[in-house]
Amino acid sequence: MHTQRRIVILGAGYTGMLAAVRLARRTRKLDVRITLVNPSARFTERLRMHQIAAGQELADHRIPELLAGTGVEFIQGSATSIDTAAQRVYVDGTVTLHYDELIYALGSSTDTSIVPGAADHAWTLNAPRTAHRFSEHLAVVDADGGNVAVCGGGLTGIEAAAEIAESYPGLQVTLISSTEPGAMMGDKARLYLNKALDRLGVVREIGQAVTKVLPDAVELADGELVAADMTLWTTGVRVSPLAAQAGIETDARGLIVVDPTLRSVSHPNIHAIGDAAAVRQAWGQIHGTCQSGMPTAAYTADTIARQLRGKTVKPFRFGYFHQPVSLGRNDAVIQFTKADDTPGRYYLSGRAAVRYKETVSSSPVPSFKLSKKVTMSVQLSKGGKATRATA
Repeated sequence: MHTQRRIVILGAGYTGMLAAVRLARRTRKLDVRITLVNPSARFTERLRMHQIAAGQELADHRIPELLAGTGVEFIQGSATSIDTAAQRVYVDGTVTLHYDELIYALGSSTDTSIVPGAADHAWTLNAPRTAHRFSEHLAVVDADGGNVAVCGGGLTGIEAAAEIAESYPGLQVTLISSTEPGAMMGDKARLYLNKALDRLGVVREIGQAVTKVLPDAVELADGELVAADMTLWTTGVRVSPLAAQAGIETDARGLIVVDPTLRSVSHPNIHAIGDAAAVRQAWGQIHGTCQSGMPTAAYTADTIARQLRGKTVKPFRFGYFHQPVSLGRNDAVIQFTKADDTPGRYYLSGRAAVRYKETVSSSPVPSFKLSKKVTMSVQLSKGGKATRATA
């Protein structure tokens, strides 16, 4: 009979990486073996993929290097199935990992399956390699004075459209959205955002859904065709089907249903974090962002460490604090929010917003490195009164 506790973490994105590093530090005096599984050895800064797409180079951070000194074992591969009864994870059909505790951090990706032609003719920002290939094609389209359509008026679409327009002022960039870009912001912040898009020359097609993506155009619901030598798809989210296939209870979107301590309600030794978890607070359900994901990772690492020591844990509490949006390299707007992510009274813009964003919500790599040495906070707000009712 083994006494060593085996903890497997699936996914080495923002949340999986933080959970691995933080848990290693919190359990360094315990008999624990932590294994982190990820398809790539490169750490992907997904929130900065729009910069790669616009032709910028980001630092190449390698996961084994980020884990150096933690004792965490890294396995490069894709989890293909989970046997919850035997508590095993199968990786690429060749590696079998036994676990006592499983942290499920597989995250999400852009869904191109809903609209005809999107999977065949649109680009996404799901991976650095794809974003880099997009930038290479973008340079060719720019040389020909072409058109680029960005589908989706959420934060990713706005940031991508602004970044491309700033980097390639000769391109016509069209942002297509069924709702007003920045609709989640207050009036003043949204006005600033739109002025910035005007300054960058970004054309907006608002109020209609995309019905088809063609090789050289995007078709809208009224039949209008928006010319597009390249189409970037940033709307719609899908998660890995792995949890549902394993019989773990999920919601209609495939997110793992968790209890107040972020453990699966059907399999308590499975912890879901980030985009993979259906996390409810008194004010409603958390939606997947780095702002909410990192706290779920830190909380889960701390929770497992406390449970291994026989200590009690308190329910997870979280409240949103801000909506940071970059508008190219030299401009940004920050909408400060209430706990439920509705806009508050204040916003920040211009160079001050750029400095704020780079300080508060830039690369997570420094947080990983610091978490090897100290237990640091990665949460801006626990929601105050809005979340105390969940206790």
